[in-house]
Amino acid sequence: MKITFYGQNSLAIEVSGTHIIIDPFISGNPLSKDRVNINDLKADYILLTHAHQDHILDAEAIASNTGATIVSNYEIATHYQEKGFNVHPMNHGGSWDFDFGRVKYVNAIHTSSFPDGSYGGQPGGFVIEGERKNIYIAGDTALCMDMKLIPMQTKLDLAILPIGDNFTMGIDDAILASDFVACDKILGVHYDTFGYIEIDHEEAKKKFYDANKDLMLLDIGESIEL
Repeated sequence: MKITFYGQNSLAIEVSGTHIIIDPFISGNPLSKDRVNINDLKADYILLTHAHQDHILDAEAIASNTGATIVSNYEIATHYQEKGFNVHPMNHGGSWDFDFGRVKYVNAIHTSSFPDGSYGGQPGGFVIEGERKNIYIAGDTALCMDMKLIPMQTKLDLAILPIGDNFTMGIDDAILASDFVACDKILGVHYDTFGYIEIDHEEAKKKFYDANKDLMLLDIGESIEL
């Protein structure tokens, strides 16, 4: 399983020969717009955690270029289905076996509306099981006790957690979240994109290190292999 970071909560995941894009916000992200060309991205699936612009901005363009299936909650999936895109609707607690592995849509505490203010359903995260590796993509969320349910069913190899604070968890809550999901290997997301969520990288890494955890902060376009 290969994971590439494109800024904010945008990721590319390659698993079993399948290409997955998570929350594509690239062309409008000042940190990534000149470093990543969305027209070059491969996608069989696009997974959206919620409807905020900094998570869906490039979904339509990428789906149009690739024919990818958009996977999200019922309201978001219906929104894109009405525009003619291929979709797979899900909702909280539900799982589905895709050709690359199993996906479960799990709880998140946040808000969710499209840029025009229309309802985007309830936000969520994803647990993805594929190639004998299991990852948790929290999406935008506060720390919540529901996270403790995840390791009761799935042993995680990586937790992808927001760490920018203000709109989501910050560093200290993300450390607690890693305890809740019983995973000490963390990929940080949702930070530095704009002033409200800028972080001190070295301080963040030290706090995780002092808690006996590994926080990875990738450069735009940098990848890791699980």
